[in-house]
Amino acid sequence: MQDIKKKFWLEKFDCFSITGKDARKFLNGITTSNILNSENKVIKTCWLNPNGVLRSLIEINFLERNLEVVILAGNTDEIIGSFNQIIFPADDVLLSAPCLINRIQKIDESSSWRTHQPIFFKTEDKEFEIYKNKLNLLNSNDLKIWKINQAIPSLNMEINGKNNPLELGLKDLIDFNKGCYLGQETMSKIKNVSSLKQEIRIWKSCESNFNLDVEDKSLYINSAKEISVGKITSILKLDSQIKGLAMIKRKYLEQGSYFYSEIFGKIIINKSVGSVFL
Repeated sequence: MQDIKKKFWLEKFDCFSITGKDARKFLNGITTSNILNSENKVIKTCWLNPNGVLRSLIEINFLERNLEVVILAGNTDEIIGSFNQIIFPADDVLLSAPCLINRIQKIDESSSWRTHQPIFFKTEDKEFEIYKNKLNLLNSNDLKIWKINQAIPSLNMEINGKNNPLELGLKDLIDFNKGCYLGQETMSKIKNVSSLKQEIRIWKSCESNFNLDVEDKSLYINSAKEISVGKITSILKLDSQIKGLAMIKRKYLEQGSYFYSEIFGKIIINKSVGSVFL
């Protein structure tokens, strides 16, 4: 019997397989985690551009004959296209076409989403419906709120061609001791000089009257808009609850937990339990 008090995250994601004897070596050279020496069945990792900017948040599922790459946040066609371009003719690496996979993970409110290992089911798996029906699944709205509270980055919001994984609280997905990988030079430089300029935060509006006609996503130190302290990246509006994610300049994080948005008025900011910073 499943414990009905436990809650589970179920969502479909794009995935593709990588086969060949060089598959692990190939992924190790382009992602931030140590793929070669991991003892985990599933690894969460980042794919960066050469300048260390986050392009995709992915999971790698180690199967007996292949590696399964699950795209948690990112452009699947861009990823497969880019991966194919950097496979050398001598590499024994082959990428499959993308498909959808069902991902199930236990969650709680007080620990990071990266604490629990997921379970995967293909759409055609007969066991999937039986297994799913035994679980206490988060509904769509509760899942959206939980993912905001966990500061899980989304494509075209936090993954916007500007932010690096250290700013997004994903330090634990970076292996600073492994060999070269795409974006490694920037990651090492930031770590060695502690030069993070901003950090991701959860924000929540304290007011009930909003100026939704305004498009200014900036956050300010006060209502006079004297100093810009950051920018809203995600907005979630459910009933009376207005919250989201924002990138806040690090030098202002110690100046209080309240800032000002021209759209949402006075807002409170908090660090996510899922975020790990330098």
